Amino acid sequence: MPDYEMLEMLLFGAQSRRDVKPLAKELLRRFGSFAEVISAEPEQLRQLDGIGEGAVTALKSVQAAAQRLLRDGVMERPVLSNWESLMDYCRASLAYEKTERFQILFLNRKNVLIADEIQQKGTVDHTPVYPREIVKRALELGATALIMVHNHPSGDPTPSEADIAMTREVRDAGEKLGIVLHDHVVVAKGGYQSFKTLGLL
Repeated sequence: MPDYEMLEMLLFGAQSRRDVKPLAKELLRRFGSFAEVISAEPEQLRQLDGIGEGAVTALKSVQAAAQRLLRDGVMERPVLSNWESLMDYCRASLAYEKTERFQILFLNRKNVLIADEIQQKGTVDHTPVYPREIVKRALELGATALIMVHNHPSGDPTPSEADIAMTREVRDAGEKLGIVLHDHVVVAKGGYQSFKTLGLL
């Protein structure tokens, strides 16, 4: 089913008294894809003529449902053997955000995901990260391993020099307390990059 037809179905359910095909096509023209439409901020959606609160609620509900479905597929399961599902979830959560967000996945001794938290929210190209706070939170949760994930709103998942330096600080701080940093993943609309795969960890 084409993206515009999926959007038509959602919009028709929210406002059935009008032809919603032009509106669906305008949403795709403005934002680019189905994923980007449902990931748009509510205030951005409201700027389009014809988008009411019902339509905004319908679109954001689909985004929330998709994220919940993917999250349920990875929570309380060994994540290292379920890597692609984990990356699908991380990309759905972060890839379309307009500002940087820094997410921590906390794992137990069996590498089962026990908690998933947004640690920081930043600007379009920077998120402040505090290694001591990350390690402190891991100790509070009884986690013995971490996977860090953050997004690049630019669409390019290539790690920056600042990303690399911060990752090593977190790794070194965790090692002193027996907390392993398995990976740091940068996600974006263009895909994702793993520090471990790149040889940066």
